[in-house]
Amino acid sequence: MIENLIKQYLEYLEIEKGRSRKTVENYQHYLKRFLAWAKINRPQEIDGDLVRQYRLYLNRLEEDGKSLKKVTQNYHVIALRNFLRYLAKRDIKTLAAEKIELAKQSPREVEFLETEELERLLKSPQGDSIRSSRDRAILETLFSTGLRVSELCRLNRDSVNLGKGEFSVRGKGEKIRVVFLSESAREALKRYLAVRKDIEEALFVRIPKGEEKSQAKLKNLRLTTRSVQRILKKCAIAAGISRRVTPHTLRHSFATDLLVSGADIRSVQTMLGHSSITTTQVYTHITDKRLKEVHEAFHGRKRK
Repeated sequence: MIENLIKQYLEYLEIEKGRSRKTVENYQHYLKRFLAWAKINRPQEIDGDLVRQYRLYLNRLEEDGKSLKKVTQNYHVIALRNFLRYLAKRDIKTLAAEKIELAKQSPREVEFLETEELERLLKSPQGDSIRSSRDRAILETLFSTGLRVSELCRLNRDSVNLGKGEFSVRGKGEKIRVVFLSESAREALKRYLAVRKDIEEALFVRIPKGEEKSQAKLKNLRLTTRSVQRILKKCAIAAGISRRVTPHTLRHSFATDLLVSGADIRSVQTMLGHSSITTTQVYTHITDKRLKEVHEAFHGRKRK
């Protein structure tokens, strides 16, 4: 019986809630793990003691010789808690979701680029080839908009309004938000599109070797998230940046740049597409550090 309820819940997530396929797959994985461990048939068998034992199991579980991170354990618990809310909505008797608390976890480490590193990265694609123009446009767009890499890869040419310098993007949970292009991002995109001779609808496409000049075969070559990750890794190496740089590093740099420059956290939350302000607050400890630097540099300078 509970297996059917989980199946119905996953269908509910996909259809009614509009969750992405990846999100549904993750929830399926977490709930199947719970079911395989609990060995129960009815939702009425879920109680506080069972959940406590399950959390103990997750805390001791190892994958590839490593314990599950606290955040990963919480993902499992969140999936279970949301499933219980779904059951309550259907008036199916089970444990109240509100009785399950998440484990405390260390603040997430936010990797972002310093101004000088960022400048080197944005200038790293050299030359006027279609490949260099594309890579430059990708870097500028990511930093200007704070897009997730999956959102960037889904963009079509007609999605982006270069005239207005803004466009709408559909993010997590099918939520639509407006993002903005800086002048440098607009110019980079214009130069890139000017050298595109194909009719592919995707904004960012793969350029097969030997086809930089002749683009007649550019069909169905939309960049994947993995491809964009490789492009950023290549550009970081070219820029002399030794640490790991990912599309999310530029998203973090976008948010940090706004907050350090004085933007309010609610506006940054909206531009990032975060559903909860608590997600955006991961950046506040960064701005706190910058404020300390300002204090040390300027406070009390006139005192002897």
